Amino acid sequence: MDVSGRHEESGEYLMVAAAVHAGVDANRLDSVRGMGFATSRNPPTFEHAAGVVADAVDGLPEPPDCPVVAERGEFYEEPAIRVEQFLGPSFKYVESIAERETVQAAHHAAYAARKLFL
Repeated sequence: MDVSGRHEESGEYLMVAAAVHAGVDANRLDSVRGMGFATSRNPPTFEHAAGVVADAVDGLPEPPDCPVVAERGEFYEEPAIRVEQFLGPSFKYVESIAERETVQAAHHAAYAARKLFL
């Protein structure tokens, strides 16, 4: 998952979260099974970021049977256990190349979706 737009623009915030449900092997992204999106105009705090991510995960076509994965900066370096409390499904920070590629796909999706709202 990835969140785009955690900065103020023209006096407003627009965070767009993209959750990508993907099949991966050890080294690469294998397939995309679905995407979920959510938006928030709240200021970018940990709680607001976690909330918009939880909404994006809820927007996936089917619930993930694997952990939600993100870069550490998305949740302000908070411990994974604290993030998991907000999301429901299990959560972890990126560990493998395939997970990093999946987060990169979510980054592109969130950025593109955010541009549509502006």
